[in-house]
Amino acid sequence: MSPPRPATRRRIPIAIGAVAAAGVVGLGAFYGLGSFKRGTGGDPSCAGAVELARKISPLAHGEVAALTMATTPLRLPDLAFEDAEGKLRKLSEWRGKTVLVNLWATWCVPCRKEMPALENLQAKLGGKDFEVVAINIDTRDPEKPKNFLKEANLTRLGYFADQKAKVFQDLKNIGKALGMPTSVLVDAQGCEIATLAGPAEWASEDAIKLIKGAIQPMKAGS
Repeated sequence: MSPPRPATRRRIPIAIGAVAAAGVVGLGAFYGLGSFKRGTGGDPSCAGAVELARKISPLAHGEVAALTMATTPLRLPDLAFEDAEGKLRKLSEWRGKTVLVNLWATWCVPCRKEMPALENLQAKLGGKDFEVVAINIDTRDPEKPKNFLKEANLTRLGYFADQKAKVFQDLKNIGKALGMPTSVLVDAQGCEIATLAGPAEWASEDAIKLIKGAIQPMKAGS
């Protein structure tokens, strides 16, 4: 009997290689390439935010060690929500400021615990260069989050809400919202500096130093 032809013996590994390659392409589309197709990632005009993230990354320790610093230039969607009077607001209104976007809800226990720290952060650093934009995503009783803030005496934070929770879905679509609370540190051009899934002690010395580090480059260029 003649020995098997080499082509026959190579067929199986070639087939396996093709399947593996297809798998890699599939994963790429799921985890990363899809965002480029949607136009939500790789914005060259956000390269400065990535460089800023690299510079202040040594400050992401202690109470803010869980922050994920931006490594890909990403402009956030122009999130739409309402203020306390029901007026439509958009994230782009805060261009020119460093912003900490925070999504919270009254049914989220870590969110409620985090709110006083966000209030104190706004009290310490809020102004012409920085603002906390905390967006409530309760979808039922619109008075419940307002009452929570009033009863907790949280008066420094502006009240913003999205009863359809579309802001969460918009951030989820670009991989920046996995649960609650979610916080995204955004530069003056609307680009991601860092993201945090979960609560943090935003009024801590660690957080204050990091936020100041994010604000300084903008102040230097103003």
